[in-house]
Amino acid sequence: MAVSADPASQVQVRLFAGLREAMGWSEQLVELAPAAGGSNPAGTTPEQLWRQLNLQPAYPPAGVRVAVNQQFAAWDSSLFAGDELAFLPPISGG
Repeated sequence: MAVSADPASQVQVRLFAGLREAMGWSEQLVELAPAAGGSNPAGTTPEQLWRQLNLQPAYPPAGVRVAVNQQFAAWDSSLFAGDELAFLPPISGG
């Protein structure tokens, strides 16, 4: 995972509940890879970042939801510089 001082090419990744506890961190700035054929970082998906960050299990489990900029999104949504990406595991309570 590459982190640079240029926020114009990064997304804020946030983990919640059991994911946060399992990984030992709650938020990180993550560098986006440049899009194919251009220098503007874009086109990375939440699923790709899940793998890039070595989140466990290696493949995103059923029930984990993704939110981009505080709106639920699909695992194959494109991320852009400045986005906030959250991984939300199932939460039980009572």
